[in-house]
Amino acid sequence: MMNLAEDVAAKSDDTASKNVIDNHFDVAIIGSGPAGYTASIYTSRAKLKTIIISGSLPGGQLMTTTDVENFPGFPNGITGPELMMNMQQQSERFGTKIEVDEVTSVDFKRRPFRIKTGSSEYLAKSVLISTGASPRKLGIKGESVFSGRGVSYCATCDGPFFRDQELLVVGGGDTALEEATFLTKFGKSVKVIHRRDKLRASKILQERAFENPKIEFIWNSAVVNIEGQNKVASVTIKNIKTGEETVLNAGGLFVAIGHEPNTALFKGQINLDERGYVIINNNTKTNIEGVFAAGDVHDHRYRQAITAAGFGCMAALDIEKWLSETKGK
Repeated sequence: MMNLAEDVAAKSDDTASKNVIDNHFDVAIIGSGPAGYTASIYTSRAKLKTIIISGSLPGGQLMTTTDVENFPGFPNGITGPELMMNMQQQSERFGTKIEVDEVTSVDFKRRPFRIKTGSSEYLAKSVLISTGASPRKLGIKGESVFSGRGVSYCATCDGPFFRDQELLVVGGGDTALEEATFLTKFGKSVKVIHRRDKLRASKILQERAFENPKIEFIWNSAVVNIEGQNKVASVTIKNIKTGEETVLNAGGLFVAIGHEPNTALFKGQINLDERGYVIINNNTKTNIEGVFAAGDVHDHRYRQAITAAGFGCMAALDIEKWLSETKGK
């Protein structure tokens, strides 16, 4: 018979062993959103033990989006949070474990891969990075208050909600001019506000914008305030050279000053491009065998919920194939 000390030690060993098993997964997905949830639906249905470490905002950027009208299958549209909750529930239905926690460090240099969070450590045979990208913000008064209520970071997503309104676009690069040109299909007028007296965008985009009668440029200016009741009604801009402030009526303000991929966590672990986006090879594979990426974390061109979901599906199929061929070694 074991004495009390031996019994406690044995139970402790059993608990430690159980924790190791509980924290060991076939697939660990870092980040949720359309890419992460879609991938988990596929991997969990394939009977791969899957965990999503969602971060502090499960569902990603769509959790701050009011109406989504361009995601297939919802003829009357759906709110961003509702769409993400549906995806989460579908994922959990197939057995995905979801942890609302922040990843603090990763170790892709040994196997199984190690992922540390604020409260635990997870081991995984394969990893999917789906941490997305965050739009650069203006950092001014009213921006966060009116985000989703007239302030937008995606003309393709939100443009149709602003028919026959006076619209403003902030920026001077390719994205800003692409968004301004797109918005002329819906808005009464489009004013492009730029901090400098010349654009950074490619010449062909500049020519198209200058030739468009609906587009007007406001040079050497920056947005300093946004006002309204339940939605954006006016925007105050300041001339950088003279200091003069002007109030412009506006139904919508589109911020197009770039995105930042959420990849600081992975520097030194996988290959990133000069902008910080994950470099993928052969569909969704990174330079580390067993580590994959999906969604806006590598896709700086499309940045749509449906394309992120598509990349999530591709990554899941790539992961399933890789695990079956290598046994996760």
